[in-house]
Amino acid sequence: MIGIPAPTSRPEARRRLRLAVREAVARWLKLDITAIALESTPGSPPRLLLAGRTAGLSFSHDEGISLAAIGLHGAVGIDVMRVQDIPDWANLARDYLGPLVTRELAACPAAQRPLRLAQAWTAREAALKCAGLPLAEWSAAAPACRLQALTLPAPHVATLAY
Repeated sequence: MIGIPAPTSRPEARRRLRLAVREAVARWLKLDITAIALESTPGSPPRLLLAGRTAGLSFSHDEGISLAAIGLHGAVGIDVMRVQDIPDWANLARDYLGPLVTRELAACPAAQRPLRLAQAWTAREAALKCAGLPLAEWSAAAPACRLQALTLPAPHVATLAY
């Protein structure tokens, strides 16, 4: 996982994070940075092209933070979200997170709900990214991947899928 300091705009965050990814991979694999390229097409997951092979890549941005995950041996997904109170949480959960998560959120203390909603959301979105799927309304057919909650400074939570 790679993080960068908060840039002033989303395009600047994208540019800086992509450069940080290339620099990190060049160091890890002892490659010249010119041998590393990022390919990104709307509607498809980004890919990391390095010296004749492809690696999994995922990006996520939220206010004040940008993260990247690199999977040298397969697909990855990452998602970050600011913990916040969302008044319409029940409809959001029902539409995107499914009935089980919606019931769990309804049953938890209201003070814990923003954190648990953010954790569930980042897990869902990271799994979808790992599977190369766009954000879509709930379906019982969940992508098969491992999920790892990441420790970030408050008020952010993130999940890595691989």
